[in-house]
Amino acid sequence: MEWKLKFFDQLSVDELYKLLKVRVDVFVVEQDCPYPECDNKDRNSFHLFAEKEGEILAYARLILPGISYPEASIGRVVVVKEYRKQGLGRELMKRGIDFLTTELKQEQIRISAQQHLSSSFYGALGFEVVSEPYLEDGIPHVEMLYQK
Repeated sequence: MEWKLKFFDQLSVDELYKLLKVRVDVFVVEQDCPYPECDNKDRNSFHLFAEKEGEILAYARLILPGISYPEASIGRVVVVKEYRKQGLGRELMKRGIDFLTTELKQEQIRISAQQHLSSSFYGALGFEVVSEPYLEDGIPHVEMLYQK
């Protein structure tokens, strides 16, 4: 398995296609949430992903400050079904947090998290709930904030 981190304009066409396919397969098809996947945030983001034998196993979008929130953000966090429950999601998030706080010198990271993952997954990584629950694409979410 190889980890890659690329800004949008560094992605090959093939890599971009694979990343979008994984996101659509999980968020739109598996979670049955029709929503506009191409939201123009990709162009202003770093794309962190794990790849094995040409297949994407895990992915997260690291969004620059001022795009989704005043703070930097991590979104579209996904691990393909066959690789879940193996710690890959935790490693993905740790790598994203480390890049944003160390390389980009961000003190805070704000996310919109599915509520059922807020304490067991994101809370364990240091994120704290900072909003009341709200529906996003029909799924309960909360905003969470990580402070370095």
